Amino acid sequence: MRGALQGGEMAQDSRNHWDVLVIGSGMAGVSCAQALSGAGQSVLLLDKGRGIGGRIATRRVTLPVGEVSFDHGAQYVSARDDEFAKRLEQAGAVLWQDGAPKRHLVGTPGMSALVRALAQGLEIRQSCEVSALQRTSQGWTATTPMGNIHARQVVVTIPAPQIERLLGADHPLSVAVAGIQMQPCLTLMAAFSPDSPRPVLHRYDPTHPLAWIAQNSAKPARGDAAVTWVAQAGPDWSATYLEGAPDLIAGQMLPLLCDVIGTDRDAALHVSAHRWRYARAAQPLGQPFLRSADRSLYLGGDWCLGTRVEDAWTSGRAIARDIAGGADVG
Repeated sequence: MRGALQGGEMAQDSRNHWDVLVIGSGMAGVSCAQALSGAGQSVLLLDKGRGIGGRIATRRVTLPVGEVSFDHGAQYVSARDDEFAKRLEQAGAVLWQDGAPKRHLVGTPGMSALVRALAQGLEIRQSCEVSALQRTSQGWTATTPMGNIHARQVVVTIPAPQIERLLGADHPLSVAVAGIQMQPCLTLMAAFSPDSPRPVLHRYDPTHPLAWIAQNSAKPARGDAAVTWVAQAGPDWSATYLEGAPDLIAGQMLPLLCDVIGTDRDAALHVSAHRWRYARAAQPLGQPFLRSADRSLYLGGDWCLGTRVEDAWTSGRAIARDIAGGADVG
């Protein structure tokens, strides 16, 4: 790890003692962990999933015509903050020439490449779900399938509705986020032959069940084996069909997509659906993070500030800066 620990700080012991434990490897968690690591803290990042990035996700599928990919979470990234724009450039983000008035940046060969690049050098353990957090005299102990992990401070960047399960309903921070409602998003991924219709690069219509439709294969470095589409349902439609089986969801969304792009549903080479149960905050918290009175426990994520990828990055950086006592972080 970068930087020697100072006297009085918690030293690493068999890789289970850390200065800071970050739970959740989406953009907020990666942003926070990278900044703290750059400032000399020993940081461990845990996530229950198999890959990092959270909703900055890319799914790859091998078809008889070749491999195709779908950005089935965040479709693009835009940057208002100069530092965030610089980090995206360093991570290999490129401009999607989609005709939008604002610059839409994407990772190559998929959106998930951005988070992987930003997470370079971090200590990350995947498929490691934290089932309990317990306060100790030296900090916190996290119960995981890989054994107990001890840290002086803990940063939790999971969706707000999942915090109560981790901390308990009576914890002050659980009470503070109890009113934050997260909206779901159902996503369709569909592939068609290269000669199929391509009427739009993307289309946003909040009045349509499929609020967002994007020609994923039109993004840079996506390949030409097939024309691929990603369609994301609006929050109301998603909530109505949220508990359906993925095959059923895909079967309901495909005709809606085909009606918009003018093609036959039977011509699809691949169809699948993904359920994002906690896609966006209906009403964000309105501040970059929450913390315990003793500054040993922090909560953050895009749900604190908004729905954009940059909101998650900003939240994570703000937590890192607070842990570092207001000092600049890398």
